[in-house]
Amino acid sequence: MKPVLPLILTFSALISPIAMADVDYSIDLLHPQHHLAKVEVNFPKTSSAALVVNLPVWRTGKYEVLPLADSVRLFTATDANGSQLPWTRTASGEWTVALDKPTAVTVSYQLYANKLGQRVNHIDASHAFLDASGTFVYSPEFRAEPINVSLSVPAQWNSYSGMDKGHTAHSFTAANYDILVDSPIETGISEHREFTADGKQYELVIWGEGNYDIDKMVDDLSKLSGQAEVIWDDYPFERYVYMVHATSGARGATEHLNSTIIQRPRFSYRDRKDYLGFIKTASHEFIHTWNVKAYRPQGLVPYDYQEEGITQLLWIAEGSTSYFQSQLLLRAGVITAKEFFEDLAKRVAQSEHTPGREIQSIASASANQWASTGGDYAVNHSTNIYSEGYLTSLALDFSLLHDTELKRSYRDVHRELYKSHRIPAGYNIADVKNILKSVSGVSYDDWWQQHVNSPISLDFESMLEQAGLTAGYGEDAKSEPFIGVTLASDSLKLSRVLRNGPAWNAGIVLGDEIVAVNGLKVTTAGFDSRIKDFKAGGEITLTLFSNDRLKEVKLTLGEQKSGKMAISSVAKPSRAQKAFFKAWLGIDWPFDRDGKLTSID
Repeated sequence: MKPVLPLILTFSALISPIAMADVDYSIDLLHPQHHLAKVEVNFPKTSSAALVVNLPVWRTGKYEVLPLADSVRLFTATDANGSQLPWTRTASGEWTVALDKPTAVTVSYQLYANKLGQRVNHIDASHAFLDASGTFVYSPEFRAEPINVSLSVPAQWNSYSGMDKGHTAHSFTAANYDILVDSPIETGISEHREFTADGKQYELVIWGEGNYDIDKMVDDLSKLSGQAEVIWDDYPFERYVYMVHATSGARGATEHLNSTIIQRPRFSYRDRKDYLGFIKTASHEFIHTWNVKAYRPQGLVPYDYQEEGITQLLWIAEGSTSYFQSQLLLRAGVITAKEFFEDLAKRVAQSEHTPGREIQSIASASANQWASTGGDYAVNHSTNIYSEGYLTSLALDFSLLHDTELKRSYRDVHRELYKSHRIPAGYNIADVKNILKSVSGVSYDDWWQQHVNSPISLDFESMLEQAGLTAGYGEDAKSEPFIGVTLASDSLKLSRVLRNGPAWNAGIVLGDEIVAVNGLKVTTAGFDSRIKDFKAGGEITLTLFSNDRLKEVKLTLGEQKSGKMAISSVAKPSRAQKAFFKAWLGIDWPFDRDGKLTSID
């Protein structure tokens, strides 16, 4: 890894008092139909023998190297007099401009912006979304200099960003490139609302048509935004922008310094299940404004935009954010206790059906995130920093509540991280352990070794019992035969074979194609139903193609419970259990004497 350039601070108070010279960016979006724009960057005068110009090779919030510079064409560099300067391509995201005398340098290039789903950039006739990581080059020499950005856009377009507004309706300013790269711009034809929560200003910007109810979104986002004080003492922003893309084919979200971009299918807002997906995502990204943007592991401080940032603590950055997201919504009354428990039960069940949790620790998964892949291998041999990071956070929270007799919780850990390890400091493993000890009064070295450095193995039943809860499949659940495979879409080819499941143990592998069960042909639509014709523990014969060769395999069916896991009240919960529940979630006991939720609306 290249040495991180000295620096590069994201707070103007920490910038050197030496006189600054602005870096001016302009982007021409007047002909957006073909996803093209012209970008021009004016760098201040330099006495260097060469000016290095970079485009990041990854964007914040996505721990993956991306070919962002492939979108750049017609790159040119000129001096202060407009004369052409020679340049060479010195890395995938780097251009080096040769200089024979001190001069200001203007760089211009054509940008192809069609990475909507990557949330990097997208330009079309209705809007432009511009994340600087895939849009605006920078020079390490001037990374800490003030930034001006101006946009030339079609009539009727409006421009929004978390950055400060400039002198025109389509211009913005930033203290340095680090703020620009973490403050995306949405410009175009959109819906816009403003609201306040806990004394801070908020905006909601929606590009695209869909079945969303913008008034409901504003109401729920307002409730959510007022819950930050549950964890942190103050805000790292004065104004925050929720950007939403209601579109087709793109989904996901990315956190930024004082804004977020959320992408959802345009017709995924009306049904409650779909709407919960949106509002949980909004909560997740809002929490990231503190956990990642205000404090994050030292391996990511400062951001090196040309190299990966390796850390064993990504599970805190991502998994703990997932852990808190539904809690804030529950406290705000945006989701019900029933909806909270459904989400928790789904996560517990998913973990129990993910063999990879027995192989890889959450620390190893964090360090490996930049090289991680999905699919069959990940399920069988890997741990997910989001889902297992959530459960590790849950276990840590319960342990702290227990050790402090409900006086302190995992929220106190994040409050202290924000207070004592704010950017540009960062935090490391020793810092987290020290905070855990100061919060609880006991060492968490053994706990860390057992739950973070080793593959996680949690006794959910005993853990949840402390809060008066139990997890199970209900009295109506039945035992069903289990084969341990997943079919590819519209095919009898296997896209997943669970490690140590019946199919795995019989030698069936990824990519095998099933033809028949006990000599009778099966279809993609009817395969699962056919397996249910048999009993757990019984033997069946599968006919399949493996490497294009027909073969028969006998296997013994396993057993699994039907239906979904559910979390409910234990019989006759004690005062201590109810008190634990209240200290954990911040709401009153939601069950009646019969163990039924008092309100499920």
